[in-house]
Parts: sequence; C-alpha cells; structure tokens
Amino acid sequence: MTRLHRVSIYSSVLISIYLLVLFEVLPIPLIDASVAQEILPVIPWWLLVSLGSYSLWSLGWGMFTFRDCPDAYHQLLQEINEAKNDLRSRAVTVD
Repeated sequence: MTRLHRVSIYSSVLISIYLLVLFEVLPIPLIDASVAQEILPVIPWWLLVSLGSYSLWSLGWGMFTFRDCPDAYHQLLQEINEAKNDLRSRAVTVD
C-alpha cells in the first residue's frame, strides 16, 4: 500500500468520525454536549493554523541551516560550470 493510499484512508476515516461526532450521531463520553458543540466546529481551523505554523517553522529552519552544507555548494557550482562549458562548446551563449 502506498503512502497516498494510507493517508487517504486514514484521513477519510478521521473525517467521517469527526462529522459523525459533529452532527451528534456518535456521542463523546465524559464531555458535556454543550462543551462539545463549542469545541468541535473550531477543530478544523485549529488544525489549519497548526499546519501553517509547522510549515513556517520548517521553512525558517531550512533557511537557517541552508549554509551548513559547503561541500554541496561547491559541488553544485562545479556542475554549473561544467554545464556552462558544455554549452559553450556547442556554440550556445550563456551569461
């Protein structure tokens, strides 16, 4: 089973359980119904904000640690120069 299938199955099960609880088909034990009606509609927004926060943190961390790979930087510059030289040998103007 691929990761896409696994994620789609888990998400569809979780969404269906959420909708059943939201429309009060399934009761939530140990939680008052009025409290559940106040909390349940906010859960998708909370998940969206959490995903956005994680994404921003992940991008920020990636930018912060970007310069920690000088070997890859020099290798990439060397490959770029090889590609430019190859194109110049084929009479293509680069620069």
